[in-house]
Amino acid sequence: MNFSHSFHSLRYGTISIDDLVLQAADLGLNVLALTDINTVTGIYDFYKLCKIHQIKPVVGVDIRVENEPYYIALAKNPEGIAEINRLLTRFNCEDIPLPKQHPDFENVFVIYPLGNAPEVLAENEFLGIRPEETTVLIQKKWKLLLHKMVVFQPVTFRTKKEYNLHRILRAIDNNTLISKLEEKDVCQKSEVMKPVFELLKPFKNYPQIIENTERIIAGCHFEFDFSTPKNKKHFTGTKEEDEELLRQLAYEGLKKRYPDENEAARKRVEKELKVIYELDFCGYFLITWDIVQYSNSRGFMHVGRGSGANSIVSYCLGITDICPLELDLYFERFLNLNRKSPPDFDIDWSWQNRDDILRYIFDQYGKDHVAFCGTNVEFKYRSIFREVGKAFGLPKEELDDLAKNPMAVHDDNSVVKLVQKYGMLLEKFPNQRSMHSCGILISEEPLTNYTALEMPPKGFPIIQFDMNVAEDIGFEKFDILSQRGLGTINDTVKLVEKNRGITVDIRDTSISKDEENCNRYLAKGKTLGCFYIESPAMRGLLRRLKCDNYRTLVAASSIIRPGVAQSGMMREYIFRHNHPDQFEYFHQVFEEQLGETYGIMVYQEDVIKIALHYGGVSADDGDILRRAMSGKSRSIRKLQEVKDHFFESCAKQGHPEKLSAEVYRQIESFAGYSFCKAHSASYAVESYQSLYLKVYYPVEFMVSAINNGGGFYRTEVYVHECRMGGGTIHNPCVNRSLFETTVYEDDVFLGLMHLEKLESRLAQFIPEEREKNGDFTSLEDFVRRVPIGVEMLQTLIFVGAFRFTGKQKNELLIEARMLLIHFKPEYRNPSFFEEPPKKYALPQLKRSPFEDAFDEIEILGFPVSCSPFDLLQTPYRGSVMAKDLTKYHKKQVKMLAYLISRKHVPTKKGTMYFGTWIDAEGEYFDTAHFPDNLKQYPFQGGGCYLLLGTVEVDFHFPTLTIVKMAKIPFIPDPRYSEDREKKFEIHRKINEDVSMTWRKPYPQEHEIGLPRRRME
Repeated sequence: MNFSHSFHSLRYGTISIDDLVLQAADLGLNVLALTDINTVTGIYDFYKLCKIHQIKPVVGVDIRVENEPYYIALAKNPEGIAEINRLLTRFNCEDIPLPKQHPDFENVFVIYPLGNAPEVLAENEFLGIRPEETTVLIQKKWKLLLHKMVVFQPVTFRTKKEYNLHRILRAIDNNTLISKLEEKDVCQKSEVMKPVFELLKPFKNYPQIIENTERIIAGCHFEFDFSTPKNKKHFTGTKEEDEELLRQLAYEGLKKRYPDENEAARKRVEKELKVIYELDFCGYFLITWDIVQYSNSRGFMHVGRGSGANSIVSYCLGITDICPLELDLYFERFLNLNRKSPPDFDIDWSWQNRDDILRYIFDQYGKDHVAFCGTNVEFKYRSIFREVGKAFGLPKEELDDLAKNPMAVHDDNSVVKLVQKYGMLLEKFPNQRSMHSCGILISEEPLTNYTALEMPPKGFPIIQFDMNVAEDIGFEKFDILSQRGLGTINDTVKLVEKNRGITVDIRDTSISKDEENCNRYLAKGKTLGCFYIESPAMRGLLRRLKCDNYRTLVAASSIIRPGVAQSGMMREYIFRHNHPDQFEYFHQVFEEQLGETYGIMVYQEDVIKIALHYGGVSADDGDILRRAMSGKSRSIRKLQEVKDHFFESCAKQGHPEKLSAEVYRQIESFAGYSFCKAHSASYAVESYQSLYLKVYYPVEFMVSAINNGGGFYRTEVYVHECRMGGGTIHNPCVNRSLFETTVYEDDVFLGLMHLEKLESRLAQFIPEEREKNGDFTSLEDFVRRVPIGVEMLQTLIFVGAFRFTGKQKNELLIEARMLLIHFKPEYRNPSFFEEPPKKYALPQLKRSPFEDAFDEIEILGFPVSCSPFDLLQTPYRGSVMAKDLTKYHKKQVKMLAYLISRKHVPTKKGTMYFGTWIDAEGEYFDTAHFPDNLKQYPFQGGGCYLLLGTVEVDFHFPTLTIVKMAKIPFIPDPRYSEDREKKFEIHRKINEDVSMTWRKPYPQEHEIGLPRRRME
């Protein structure tokens, strides 16, 4: 029998599952075994493909330790696979060694290679004989075991080229050169798939071996039911009890969410409960509710988003916070009787709380029943050339060149050509297994019935296949996500209470939906730091829309998505929003159903609405239409069926074909890219919550944004925004700073975490020691209490962390050196008699007022004690300020600005950039740099630039299209006034944020083609 390794035998096999089964079909095989090394990743895809090609699938695992073959384990039935999975799981997760012989199996055949043959073979154990090994059978010791032997043909590659690829993979796995591989590291040259007649030829004198093989094949019956759900079935004990509890919770929630009796809400709850019960999803809802209840009991914030927010039951259960009636959200988008694929709730927690939630799930539902989805990390372009080049022995510089540059500019030598040739074969190859970022499975039966588990470094077990296979075999995943935006909101609320004694109920919808001051900030795009709405593109969109309410914010959250923008819907939406009197609805259904969005399909739900109200198809069928067009299931045959059904239904409604064709064209250009409205609404609530905090508590909000790792921009930008919000920014101080940035009223002390050269351990120790034993009284007191070396102590002195002593930095540096020369660690214990600190008399040195700023740039990456503009050699600050740009439409202006970020967008004519800047007043504005202009006036890194450009005001939003640009020099570094080399060295540390995007340029008006006139 052919025992095959697919490419899921990581860094070993060279054949995909598809190619493996196709090759077997081409060779006319009627049975094939998949025995990947220590993994069952491919068995379900393998099983399905074998059934299609009428090949009997035999599944198992090649058990090895450090590439030493122990035995092949072949499952007699699904229980056999479970036994193999449990053996591997104990090894992967509990470090229990794999037995080299006689594993404890009841439903598994064990086949040993000759090199690991036990003295005695159990009833289910056999010896595998390769065709080339039949010559040893004349030896007496093997002759006696003929009744225990089977035909054993391993399969690892198909061609000589793939054999070479196998050797490269082995070199990569062993981190060595191909030339240094030993025989034991690689497979044998005979490991190719063979047709039956060729395979059995060497065994013609040993019919007993052939009979044994046939008996094993006959004894393997791996059947699998893909259709039955595998998730935990019931939250209580039975389906009926689950339904009863879900109904009770839904009605309790209904009273809270709708205190004035709402008949429409009650009917919607009833309708949903019926579908949820019929589809067996009561348990799924209750488990999600249980996780949210735990989260609430711990005081954590969560956001239920995604299509789950289309359900009023999930709203009543507190899983989501979006009222589907208010926003006209269709339940069918989430769950309907035609939709057999499972729903999923996407729930976000703060990145600080997520591990706590995960621990609860694992403890509550049992480690045998909970695991993360796995994911196959493929070889990527850069890693391919780096890894393959290393295997060929190329030096690091050449590897860097290969990895960073396109193939067209690679060196044209024979080794590089080999690297390219084999590198291209590795595209789409799995390289290692990793953890899905958020998908969790909670199973009814132990997970090891389906898969072995692995333990990645993060400490939560993963299954051996990805979410697509998991869904395929009947699992619904729970998406437990984390994000920093919620951390910022959470921390701000706590900080406001601590710093100002004010309690903010951030879940109160009157402040997280529509609030007058927030609406004003929104319309001006003053949203830096706010979740999802702080990027330059989003701030520009908000200004173009003069977005001053929650509903427009929901639409903006959707139309900013790349697919929507590229389909031209975004440009048209902006036009219609600003000129509602300059277009007609091209059909009355679009006016009735999409009036809120000016007759433009903005959300996925809009496809269902138009299919339902224009086409006359049911909401369930509308969702099928949407999904058939989405990237997830783009089957040509399915799409044609859906299209035919749509046109038939439109004809029955009496619509002319030309009109229906235009409607279908709009659906088609949009359905695959759109954003679920509930998703946008959930995002908009969180955006609004963060905006509310920014408007009323700007200092605390920006401090929290800094501590949560910011968002779109670097720390410096959030520090600047904090200053603009009224915060007084102070450098880190050993007596005031914590590990994170902290605030006392309006005094903001940067956290010790921002000092790159200070070890994280020390940055946490300093405030802990201060908390325990009081403020530091002097540098000597600090050195006695904190285990610190001279370099890190110097960093603290240079950043001004000892300014409380009133001494100059040069004085402190000399004192530090003298203290540390004579200092012994045993002096750290507090002595009974504290010695008074020694007094040093040092001459006062004249210092430039800007020396501190250059120290700050060196240590923090940006100046704190002054603005970047203060460091310029010129007093000129530009002829126009950002706040006045809208008055200069089509006029040329000269500005002086500090670079914040630039976005790189490839176009047909070359690379284009969009820049974001602040002027000397601290206000933001944006620039556009076209490819021709960039050749003459390129960016030259972070810093201040003189800009000459033409102002283009596009729907209230000004952009400066650059004509000329020059970087303006800072003053020489006063710390090195005598050193020519170093005078300008630190200037290179001035940062900028550069983001890459590969989107096409947004379409122009003439490319959009959305009719602005009524069609009959």
